[in-house]
Amino acid sequence: MSQNKPDVARIELILVSMPFSASRRVVGDESVDEYNASSQSFTAMESLMVKVTDTDGRTGWGEAFGHRTNPASWAALEEIVGPYYLHRVADPLTTRHDAEYAFHAFGRTGPVHFALSAMDTALWDLRAQREDTPLRHLLSSSARDAVDCYASLVHYAEDPVEVAHHIARAQAQGYSAFKLHESTPEAIAAARRQAGPGADLMTDVNCRWSEEEATIALEALSSYELLWMEEPVFPPDDRAALTRLNQRFGNISAGENASGVAGLIDQMRSGALSCAQPSVGKIGGVSAMLEVIEAGAELGVPVVPHCFYYGPALLASAQITASLPTPTRLEVPFLQWPEALHPLHGAGPELRLGSAPGLGFEPDETMLQKHLIRQYVLE
Repeated sequence: MSQNKPDVARIELILVSMPFSASRRVVGDESVDEYNASSQSFTAMESLMVKVTDTDGRTGWGEAFGHRTNPASWAALEEIVGPYYLHRVADPLTTRHDAEYAFHAFGRTGPVHFALSAMDTALWDLRAQREDTPLRHLLSSSARDAVDCYASLVHYAEDPVEVAHHIARAQAQGYSAFKLHESTPEAIAAARRQAGPGADLMTDVNCRWSEEEATIALEALSSYELLWMEEPVFPPDDRAALTRLNQRFGNISAGENASGVAGLIDQMRSGALSCAQPSVGKIGGVSAMLEVIEAGAELGVPVVPHCFYYGPALLASAQITASLPTPTRLEVPFLQWPEALHPLHGAGPELRLGSAPGLGFEPDETMLQKHLIRQYVLE
């Protein structure tokens, strides 16, 4: 134990896979690849979680990105990052700098950084528990107890009728803001007609275009008043192209695939983004999210957490979103889950956060064991 703070005594790696339905009526050619979680090739979603126990007996939860990169993220946690944290101080403010420095040669994004993100989040969970307060109240004295959500729809093969149908389904469930994963004017026009002129409508095209193609597309889509166009160009961190597009159209967003905190802040500072979208399971956990939020406040760039999760990263994203000074909608996957891992899994257009200290992540042990794929303990 160091400075009256407990150490990390045990790290449990837990991989679960929960089935879902996207309620597609049409299966067609896609403009996203099979590695994209909005693709029709996904019928279940994995969650790679860490459960960290400290020497006082408390447990904190974190989650690493994710999806089909989980074999690599698991290996990073089991072989490199987990052993580093074991027996060190269980406090994010104490350990973060040294941990990130230790692994800086492995890159500022990718599986090692995803593993660091999971551990940092778990340590924040423990820190808030020691303070006996929900994470959001540790982060802000004016935090809210509920967050509104927007429906993050999957990809419907650019089919206008199918897109409108699923916007209507989301409306029937109470959503009033929607993110697409479509890229054609026809599909986006259908979404706007169904959503109505006052609804927030966004689309993530997953780095589909060159800068020239993005310019043509954004011109064609201008009448549909997209709140943001997410990751329009490849590579996703082409700051110069994003800056030129944002200066012209004023609605460019990115951040999920930024090269760490410094890379994302560099994009924000250059005027490349109308809003920044860091992902807690990718960018470096809660600590990194807080740095981006602070920079956004200084630079006048809103921060909207990216969140295609259902495990601890969903709770961490919700707690962070509830602590933001301006009410901000949280992304939630618009999917139908026959079973839930915890009470807020698939909760809908509003997440009401409880009073439990920390993240408030309390998995159903029966569901966890039923959908368990892999488990490993370091101690």
